[in-house]
Amino acid sequence: MCQKPRENTDEANFILYRGQHNFIILNAFPYNPGHLMVAPYRHIANLQDLRDAEAEEHFDIIKKGLELLREVMEPMGFNIGLNLGKVAGAGIAEHLHTHIVPRWQGDTNFMPVLSDTKVLSEALVSTYRRLRAKL
Repeated sequence: MCQKPRENTDEANFILYRGQHNFIILNAFPYNPGHLMVAPYRHIANLQDLRDAEAEEHFDIIKKGLELLREVMEPMGFNIGLNLGKVAGAGIAEHLHTHIVPRWQGDTNFMPVLSDTKVLSEALVSTYRRLRAKL
């Protein structure tokens, strides 16, 4: 994940926002449309390894992500969280990131259970363009 900002191809990598220490990127394998991740530029795995400035900005950018999703996607709620370590479900265990998942009433369905298939109502590139336009 930490190599994506260095590539300077934000739209291709779905990087929505860059702060001084952290950035917002769309999850390439989203739970729901608008599933964001906030990550530090530094390659760290442990929350306690965030420097004070990184941690403060990380939280501020989470708030910015919530505001953006509320305005553009109008979700009814959110799941926000960290999966620390592979056994905790971290898909990218070596790079700390916070998930922001917009939620709507009835947004779960039977497809993942029956056929290991996830149905999304919007293409990732469309979600990126709508959110980026608002920023």
